[in-house]
Amino acid sequence: MAKFWLSTDSTCDLFVDYMDEHDIHHVPLTFMIERDGKIEEYLDEFTSYQQYVDFYNTLRSGAISRTAMLNYESHYNHFLKMAQAGAKDVVHFTISSGLSPTITVAEKAAAEVKKDYPDFTLYGVDPLTATIGQGMLVRIAMEWRDKDKSAKETYDYIMSLRTKIQHFVIADDLNYLMRGGRVSKTSAIVGGALGIKPVISFDNNGKLFVLEKCRKMRGAFRSILEKLDKIPVDRNENRLIIVHNDNEKDANELANLIEEKIGLRPEIFIMGPVIGSHVGPNAVSFGYLSTKERNDFGA
Repeated sequence: MAKFWLSTDSTCDLFVDYMDEHDIHHVPLTFMIERDGKIEEYLDEFTSYQQYVDFYNTLRSGAISRTAMLNYESHYNHFLKMAQAGAKDVVHFTISSGLSPTITVAEKAAAEVKKDYPDFTLYGVDPLTATIGQGMLVRIAMEWRDKDKSAKETYDYIMSLRTKIQHFVIADDLNYLMRGGRVSKTSAIVGGALGIKPVISFDNNGKLFVLEKCRKMRGAFRSILEKLDKIPVDRNENRLIIVHNDNEKDANELANLIEEKIGLRPEIFIMGPVIGSHVGPNAVSFGYLSTKERNDFGA
């Protein structure tokens, strides 16, 4: 029997069937689609690849997607269900605190559950990342759980890795970043006309920032390959992931370039609707576990 239970919110962008198969307890966020003057609410718990494709096609058609933080009640019910099922030590992942105060809400809800279930202990992980980075850490925690490591050992190791995950999010449409306040309206208009592709990353506080602006998607790819020289992949772990927003062609092209350069091929996934709402269709992102601290691109 494993020494601890593993849990995450849906911003880790791991497929539901994968999490079910590997006994990863998960709680979905919600998102709202506004189109033709109507607003519909959905859960981030897609069960087929086509549902992801349909989501991005909905955005392409002009619909607007909005997201909300996972609230206290959802966390409380999630942890209560686990405690009632016999969970004691739980390692739980949320979205980065630099994007949402969800980790604080989760810890408060867990503390309330503990009042009735004193043996229930939450090790809340603020991953300082989301989507592919969060999913990478969840999978490492899963492997440590399956090796019979304790919750504390796993938590300490995961916390030591957070700022060694490098991120490169290449947005295709600047209008989505404009709505989220990442770029100005003027930058979105001018950048769109010039084919500018901003490369976005996470800082050490888990906040997003524009790392640089490149011409066209291929220019962004070249920039990523150059950065791999300055911050190498940790070959003891070999954790490399590409996630795309319904853009398999460019995702595979980037994977080919990385494999040609370093002899390792990233896994490829599709991004879920929560983070995808803020980045938009056709984006391509790359994340990997490195030997150096986040964004240390000096010579």
